[in-house]
Amino acid sequence: MLDKLDKRDRAAQFRLRLAQAMEERQISQSALARTIGVDRSTVSQLLTDAGARLPNAHVVGSCASALGVSADWLLSLSDRPESAAELLASSLTMTEAPRALVDERIFEWHKMAAGYKIRYVPATLPDMLKTRAVLEWEYAPHLGRTADQAIGASEDRLKWMREAQSDYEIAMPLFEIRSCALGTGYYETLPLQARLEQIDHLLALCDQLYPRLRIYLFDAKRLYSAPFTLFGPQLCVFYAGSHYMAFRDRDRIELFTRHFDHLVREASLTAREFPAHLQELRSQIVA
Repeated sequence: MLDKLDKRDRAAQFRLRLAQAMEERQISQSALARTIGVDRSTVSQLLTDAGARLPNAHVVGSCASALGVSADWLLSLSDRPESAAELLASSLTMTEAPRALVDERIFEWHKMAAGYKIRYVPATLPDMLKTRAVLEWEYAPHLGRTADQAIGASEDRLKWMREAQSDYEIAMPLFEIRSCALGTGYYETLPLQARLEQIDHLLALCDQLYPRLRIYLFDAKRLYSAPFTLFGPQLCVFYAGSHYMAFRDRDRIELFTRHFDHLVREASLTAREFPAHLQELRSQIVA
């Protein structure tokens, strides 16, 4: 948190920061004066005036723009010299999300977060939990002849993810797993045998990986969440269909961490209850 400064201290800090920015960008008083449209004597006064008076907002803004820093930083209202555009660019990125299995960008994010807890609200049943048959059913129409090769590469990467020293918490709507099991909605054309194998696969993973893998089911009629992933405290990534929107600033990461924790607290079925729910769904498939 920034210390509260009186007018004289703030003016002195302005002079120091203005001189620092000019030195770092190797810009002279004359050059700065020409850029912001004032006399050289005005710039000299900005740097040497020992009074408590600050320049007007137009001059401060012009200096900040010319020097590539923020006006808030010059005025000691922020400790970050970057402009608002630069801060946004560094804290938010948009990455293309091709219709493919575990692309390189996602894999890099998982590796970056190794050792941290990864929290995930998937758009459908998570790829890392799907059987090969379900992956082929879902992706072959989009990947064509490369489907088998892509799925093989994906399995290698998913194996790495399972073995990495990270805890996975997954929260998804109740209807998603039910639709997968019973072949409704998105999964309407998924064959019966593939659905049975998928449920058995999920049961095996829960048995093998719990508590490192914990799955919670929430009631989407009561709670809503867009698909997103929290890679530890470092990154929050939203899936927008054709692109990933990634936030790196701490405040947003903490905000959506609290949102995920709320989904877990309010879950209709906890990770301990999830296997029994799967068994019940499986019995409905057979029937």
